[in-house]
Amino acid sequence: MPLLEVTDLRTYFTTDAGVARAVDGVSLQVGVGETLGIVGESGCGKTVTALSVLRLIPSPPGEIMAGSSIRFNDEELLEVEPARLREIRGNEISMIFQEPMTSLNPVFTVGYQIQEVLRLHRGLSKREARAAGVALLAEVGIPEPDQRFDAYPHQMSGGMLQRVMIAIALSCEPRLLIADEPTTALDVTIQAQILDLLVEMQRKHGMALLLITHDLGVIAEVCDRVVVMYGGQIVETGTTEEILTRPQHPYTQGLLASLPGIGDRDVRLNPIPGTVPSAVDWPDGCRFRDRCSFAWERCAESAPDLLPVDGRSSRSARCWLLDPDEAAGRGAHVTPGEPT
Repeated sequence: MPLLEVTDLRTYFTTDAGVARAVDGVSLQVGVGETLGIVGESGCGKTVTALSVLRLIPSPPGEIMAGSSIRFNDEELLEVEPARLREIRGNEISMIFQEPMTSLNPVFTVGYQIQEVLRLHRGLSKREARAAGVALLAEVGIPEPDQRFDAYPHQMSGGMLQRVMIAIALSCEPRLLIADEPTTALDVTIQAQILDLLVEMQRKHGMALLLITHDLGVIAEVCDRVVVMYGGQIVETGTTEEILTRPQHPYTQGLLASLPGIGDRDVRLNPIPGTVPSAVDWPDGCRFRDRCSFAWERCAESAPDLLPVDGRSSRSARCWLLDPDEAAGRGAHVTPGEPT
């Protein structure tokens, strides 16, 4: 049984321009101790998916639609009472938000904010919470943790603030950690340190990790399986090795083809043409068709489901090229997985 199972998640927002279908039918699973990566361009629905798991979508304007299901440890999170949900947040499921400088309260010390979690969820006294908080700061590699405990967020670097966020997230030893772009705006050296820290903490505490990123390099280094999102939907899923070495969806192929190679300073990048369409007005049929070099009439007529690759339910992609009958009717010989 998976630790987290999301089924047909639909999270919509009511805007002046219309209803934005930010997440539109997402299903995924995270196993115990597993690292699942969600990758895609900005606006594809990665963060909204994560916030929906913890029911942090502001309402209004957001709403998780009827028919959606989010089961954690065989408990339906969309049906639990607010008191039970507060017990789960930060205790059984923790989240590292995208920007630590805006996630931490600037008027309280970082130590106070760590203590708050420890006293609320673990019932520690103020003295006990301070000792545990200092130990957590030391565990995540912050030097002079006893002094840093009394520092304010503006007195710390971006890398240190990210470590503070990790310390807060790990304070109650959660079973699932959601990390939303944990290395954004950090330099390459600090990025590597944060990733190494996440992997080390995951192994030490035995937790599952849901990692959201747009960086395929991060995916390659950390994740067991990958979910590729586009247009509020999952367009491909598989193991990290399968996704990176034999991508099946043209969007995934485009992401990989746009990466610079080591030593290719004089080689022009091959970007995906166009931009992500608006969630208020997703195109009919395949949502990637206007940017896809393989698109044909069938792609505009109807949207493909996630189709199995090599007959395996654990490996799938949302592309008509994987349907032998449809691909044959296209009148061209295209091998799924060939570069765009």
